[in-house]
Amino acid sequence: MAAEELAVPRHIAIVMDGNGRWAKKRFLPRFFGHKAGVDALVKVIEACIERDVQHLTVFAFSSENWKRSDDEVSALMGLILAAVSRYLHKLHRLGVRVRVIGDRDIAPKLKKAWDEAEALTAGNTKLQLNVAFNYGGRWDIVQAARRAAEAGVQAAEITEAKLSEFMALRHAPDPDLFIRTGGEVRISNFMLWQVAYSEFVFSDALWPDFCATQLDAAIACFRNRDRRFGGVKESA
Repeated sequence: MAAEELAVPRHIAIVMDGNGRWAKKRFLPRFFGHKAGVDALVKVIEACIERDVQHLTVFAFSSENWKRSDDEVSALMGLILAAVSRYLHKLHRLGVRVRVIGDRDIAPKLKKAWDEAEALTAGNTKLQLNVAFNYGGRWDIVQAARRAAEAGVQAAEITEAKLSEFMALRHAPDPDLFIRTGGEVRISNFMLWQVAYSEFVFSDALWPDFCATQLDAAIACFRNRDRRFGGVKESA
């Protein structure tokens, strides 16, 4: 499908990078950057709804983030619980359906918060928000292979379509647009399977500074891409 045929991406994936550097620039502890990052996420969710984006997937906490200091990880867990308490009902009123993708073998309080968020918003259809937490792209592929094996799928039956049925994002189309903020130019083990034909935009904006203006710039860039999905564009 050519870019002009899909003026607004159905599915946007975002690596929300730069919270720590945002705080450091202001001589603040990293926690304040993460807190500002939560506020930025809510604004971007609202902007996506206004632009009729159907799916938004955000990288909230990777399986590698556990390597950070105990103090930062503990502060992040507390912030997530507080953010769910503060914003969940607002997202529900906006019509957002929340799904959490990633390894659910986590702290009971956090698992309970995710379960409650998913249950409360299960009937919403305005925007599908996928929160990748304790998630990694390689983990996703491995867990899909294991689940397929546990379901009795035989080797001869394994195709891309069949394995996709067991991926963490099996309920959503592959991302049309992949955005990473913070000036870094890498995927960082996010959605390795699903972004095979996504269009990539790397923004220099630190995540707490990312807003509707930067989102529109990324969508404009997407619209100018010639999406061929491995094919060849026919001559005019």
